[in-house]
Amino acid sequence: MLQKLLSRVRKAVTDYNMIQDGDKIAVGVSGGKDSIALLYCLNALSRFLPERFSVVAVTLSFGNPGFDLDSLVELYKRLGVEYHIEETNIAKIVFDIRNEKNPCSLCSNMKRGAFYNTAKKLGCNKSAFGHHKDDVIETLLLSLFYEGRINTFSPVTYLDRKDITLIRPLIYIEEKMIRSFVRQECITPIKSGCRVDCLTKRQYIKDRIGELMKENPKIKDNMFGAIIRSGINDW
Repeated sequence: MLQKLLSRVRKAVTDYNMIQDGDKIAVGVSGGKDSIALLYCLNALSRFLPERFSVVAVTLSFGNPGFDLDSLVELYKRLGVEYHIEETNIAKIVFDIRNEKNPCSLCSNMKRGAFYNTAKKLGCNKSAFGHHKDDVIETLLLSLFYEGRINTFSPVTYLDRKDITLIRPLIYIEEKMIRSFVRQECITPIKSGCRVDCLTKRQYIKDRIGELMKENPKIKDNMFGAIIRSGINDW
């Protein structure tokens, strides 16, 4: 299964010119299945792609109870990758100090800022997130339903305020492939400990897509194809 993932990641990297010689890429690893799969893939690609690049796994510790950081560090050591743990108080700010009724937006903004600052501190010129094909589609529907606009994230985004480039190498990979990968590799994803996990608007959209898939199994492929053909956000 890793070879199947690598094939699609390599295609995304080539199609969107994601990686160049000399890149140092901060890989955002939360401990979930998507970010772990991303780390496996980029770590493997760094050994045989013609472009010479390095990766460093970056994990933000939010202070959520039950987050098994030790298991994540054990994974890093087993893979032999450079890693960095950045301690933050994001959970305390979002849930206790600000007591946000809709915490996801603030939390996401704070996480991104902390991650990019950490990546720059480590000398990285690029960062990588584990957003996959399903995320692309769900983000489009979230934007359409709740913001009234047609928008989703791009495969490659240069963030001029941070002077860092964000890449998303898993965009051609379905979530079900990642599930199969972690099962075959006997990987146990690490729960974030987030207080609103599985209670988000994204989960609502995911559930609705699942219902539609029962009537039309090709609906995700059709939507993804439409995104690429329409050129939304420089696709």
